[in-house]
Amino acid sequence: MAQYKAYDLNQAKMIPISYSDQIVAGSFEHALNEIVEEHLDLSVFEQRYANDATGRLAYDPKVLLKIVLYGFTRASSRAARWRRPAAGT
Repeated sequence: MAQYKAYDLNQAKMIPISYSDQIVAGSFEHALNEIVEEHLDLSVFEQRYANDATGRLAYDPKVLLKIVLYGFTRASSRAARWRRPAAGT
């Protein structure tokens, strides 16, 4: 079984902030977190990691997927704003 670096949304690192408190209920970030944590089956990644007995701990695919999806949506919304014609032109 693959071994991942532990992560906890309630952790406090360097500064006393709980990551789970920063996700506002009803926001896109909250929905993304809920979908990835509770509704997606990411077991397909388990067999791709061969670090059961040896090797460095991997980043959890849930964390990486959240980063990629969040970045993609933010980049897409910025690109859409750039494509709109300026007012008065």
